[in-house]
Amino acid sequence: MPGTPTDLTRLRITLTAFFALDGFIFAGWVVRIPAIKEQTGASASTLGLALLGVSAGAVITMMLTGRLCHRYGNHQVTVVCAVLLSLSISLPPLTHSPLTLGLVLLAFGAAYGGINVAFNSAAVDLVRAMRRPIMPSFHAAFSLGGMVGAGLGGLVAGFLTPTQHLFGLTVIGLLVTAVVGRELLRLQPPAPPQDSPNEVTPPRRLTPRTRGLVFTFGLIALCTAFGEGALADWSALHLEQDLDATAGAAAIGYSCFALAMTAGRLTGTRLLERLGRTRTLVSGGTVAALGMLLGALAPTLWAAVLGFVITGLGLANLFPVAVERAGSLAGPDGVAIASTLGYGGMLLGPPAIGFMADWYSLPAALTSVAALAAVAAVIGFLTRHAAEG
Repeated sequence: MPGTPTDLTRLRITLTAFFALDGFIFAGWVVRIPAIKEQTGASASTLGLALLGVSAGAVITMMLTGRLCHRYGNHQVTVVCAVLLSLSISLPPLTHSPLTLGLVLLAFGAAYGGINVAFNSAAVDLVRAMRRPIMPSFHAAFSLGGMVGAGLGGLVAGFLTPTQHLFGLTVIGLLVTAVVGRELLRLQPPAPPQDSPNEVTPPRRLTPRTRGLVFTFGLIALCTAFGEGALADWSALHLEQDLDATAGAAAIGYSCFALAMTAGRLTGTRLLERLGRTRTLVSGGTVAALGMLLGALAPTLWAAVLGFVITGLGLANLFPVAVERAGSLAGPDGVAIASTLGYGGMLLGPPAIGFMADWYSLPAALTSVAALAAVAAVIGFLTRHAAEG
């Protein structure tokens, strides 16, 4: 029957596969952006506008997906969005102008935002049913999928055109969805445990207090994603420009940060079981703040890289915990709100760092990541009763 340990394990494996597929496909697109830029003849500014299509599509769809999950179910929406994501990844190489690129990226972003809300909502249900804080393991799968997708993209870039590469991702995505999606549709969403008074089904209509708590956890997601976006775009430049690193050495900084985040998420379940949500949020935010101060202000390359590693370990589990708590409070709507705020933070980070770097300096601008990590720690402490409840 649904909810047996065997079914829950199968559901966990199935959802893990979808998280990994999402990271794999998205990373495959990212490594092909330079080639698509050249193909479309886009300038840096027009490419930036076209790339906003991904963001706009994701943000718009995230809120809509919460309602679709209520109506049709998390599992069904996950499978449909996986199909759309796999199909839409093949479209960017077919464009020949920044305008058409922006339009197809709008579709790609919609599918990407939709699947993120759907499978995070399904994961929240599973966390509740299993009574184990396994949310970080799903996000670790996303990170691992992204690393594999980026690595494979780099390997094939020399002998496959963008069209061939991204069409290959479409084929892989559809095959994985056909196999794993069939299993997901067979499995019923797990019911919450009935023998615990603390386990309740999220209400369909949110009270003002619940909505406020959801937005508060969404702010933690925003603070975390701000740091991820900022380091993705600015860490290499900081190492190269401010610490005189070579281009190869500068690239190591973000790689080490990404590896540290993945490692932190792989051990996140054990950490949450030992510390609980509140101490994980507070300690994670504090560690990330201290690490980023070192990464931004260190006078040597390797000290800065060490700071990036510490930052990655600190930030690793903040986003999964924030999304899980928002989903526990408000179901798919809560996941949608927290995910939208988190995605907004990832979008806000890179341009905000750029403006602050112009006004002050890049090292000073990067300390904003430390400041927001500290804010996340403070929010985690202030919401300690809701976080553990």
